[in-house]
Amino acid sequence: MKNQIAYITIMRPANLVTSVADVLAGVAISGYFLTTNFDFEHLLPILLLCISTLGLYSGGVIFNDVFDAEKDKKERPGRPIPSAAISRKDAAVFGGICFTIGVVAAAFVNLTSLAFALMILIAALTYDKWSKHLTVLGPINMGICRGLNLLLGVSVFSRSPELWWLVIAIIPIVYIASLTIINRRKEEDKNKNSLYLAAFLYAFVIACILIIANSKGFFLMTILFVIPFYLMIFTPLFKALDNPTGENIDKSVKAGVIALILLNAAWASAFGIWYIALIILLLLPLSLWLSKTFSVN
Repeated sequence: MKNQIAYITIMRPANLVTSVADVLAGVAISGYFLTTNFDFEHLLPILLLCISTLGLYSGGVIFNDVFDAEKDKKERPGRPIPSAAISRKDAAVFGGICFTIGVVAAAFVNLTSLAFALMILIAALTYDKWSKHLTVLGPINMGICRGLNLLLGVSVFSRSPELWWLVIAIIPIVYIASLTIINRRKEEDKNKNSLYLAAFLYAFVIACILIIANSKGFFLMTILFVIPFYLMIFTPLFKALDNPTGENIDKSVKAGVIALILLNAAWASAFGIWYIALIILLLLPLSLWLSKTFSVN
């Protein structure tokens, strides 16, 4: 039983829920629900994409621990690999299985989904092994993983990527980059510039969502999701700015990761798919509950 819990822990289950929210938001953005019926035939591709993102995200965070095994012995000895709950080799095999499930599930949807799944795999491994150690490219690389995850949901329609897809993907890239900047603040000096930069990027993300919602005529509906999103990310960030301790920064990062669910709900509402926004919102208490037991960052 202890070994099974270790395998669950290394997957960061609270974070996994947010990856499903990405895909559901992407499906809503694609307009899929405007042209299809709620039957098994049309829901199956969505289920496969959810399985795909679970596999890809799990593989990414598992290999992050695999590559950081030596570092974690000193900094996070309680993690599954340094605590010897899972061997480094077994973790790598498990991560490979997760990646395989993610890619195969996407392949059953369409070739566009397969292409995005492969790009997510490459981007995740690139971050885990190399770019996370780089000041600028690290946050961008992490953001690209999330942007591609959103596009994985958009790819539910079998068609070639369009220019506006790139515009949509920029928002999660900016948001995740800001979270990465905050998280790195723990390893920097007392200068608060990085936290102010993250606050600016947060505001940029919110502004973009509201501009898109207004252009599509769903501003009032979207603001209902943006307000709790704003409160969830800025409240702990303001505390970290006032008192930049490691504990306050950890809380800010944790809140920012889980708030991805609210961000995705705002995405769905901005495109007028309010019922999907509500479904995404229902994932929030699940993620919060899991975060009380399992590590988020």
